[in-house]
Amino acid sequence: MKYVMRNRNNTENIYKESNKALNFLYGNFLGRLILKLLIGKSITKLIGKYYSSKKSIKKIEPFIKENNIDMSEYPLVKYTSFNDFFTRKILLGKRIVDINKDAFISPCDSKLSIYDINENLCMRIKDAYYSVDTLVNKDIVKEYIGGKALVFRLDVSDYHRYCYIDSGYHEKIVKINGVFHTVQPIALKKYNFYKTNSREYTVLYTQNYGKIIEVEIGAFGVGKVVNHFEHHEFKKGEEKGYFKYGGSTIVLLVKKDIILFDEDILNNSKDGIETIVKYGMKIGEKIN
Repeated sequence: MKYVMRNRNNTENIYKESNKALNFLYGNFLGRLILKLLIGKSITKLIGKYYSSKKSIKKIEPFIKENNIDMSEYPLVKYTSFNDFFTRKILLGKRIVDINKDAFISPCDSKLSIYDINENLCMRIKDAYYSVDTLVNKDIVKEYIGGKALVFRLDVSDYHRYCYIDSGYHEKIVKINGVFHTVQPIALKKYNFYKTNSREYTVLYTQNYGKIIEVEIGAFGVGKVVNHFEHHEFKKGEEKGYFKYGGSTIVLLVKKDIILFDEDILNNSKDGIETIVKYGMKIGEKIN
């Protein structure tokens, strides 16, 4: 299966094929039988243990080549496991955070789609549909009717650390257990991953944009979400956490008439095209 994305302010489409193994697991009866075994928590734990072991180091070089990862953006170090590599930190200066208080930034490197929030919202992501009230408590969603839902899809080639989009504070992080699935589009066609994937959400009380909900969603394989803080006063651009191995997703829920999002992203989203964004990049601005 192919899916479509664009770089910022660019009309040239970029196409990417889904992984062949995922096509098999999600695309036929035998594959789905095997998948049912793989998504069990005991198997997930074994996979996670392997990717955190020294044995997994041999996976690093083939992974870099297969996904065309630019390693000049990262420190030259000796990794102790595949997960050590996957959660690597980027070199200082390779991701610039727009510190203008009115600039709304992307929390991560990803492919972004934006949706209008209404009571019947189903977010379409490559021919699959997801209702917004499967992400967080239904009572919370009511506050965001008329606002925007931002879906940041990270694939395995992306930098997997993410930051706070403004300064402010948050209290507890709500954790919701689930079954792990990949978030690549081949999976989205068959399964509602928001209902089944392990996820965490945080209510962010921000200085400039009011109350924002951030949801981090794990994925097939390890699928682990690692947030650094429970109760915390944060600064814009400060690292909030990271994902261990597996493509993952962040969703932001923003209230009505708070932010004017950039036109290229809105237009792409209307056409079902994802926009490639980077950690700290401006994607909208505060409505004054």
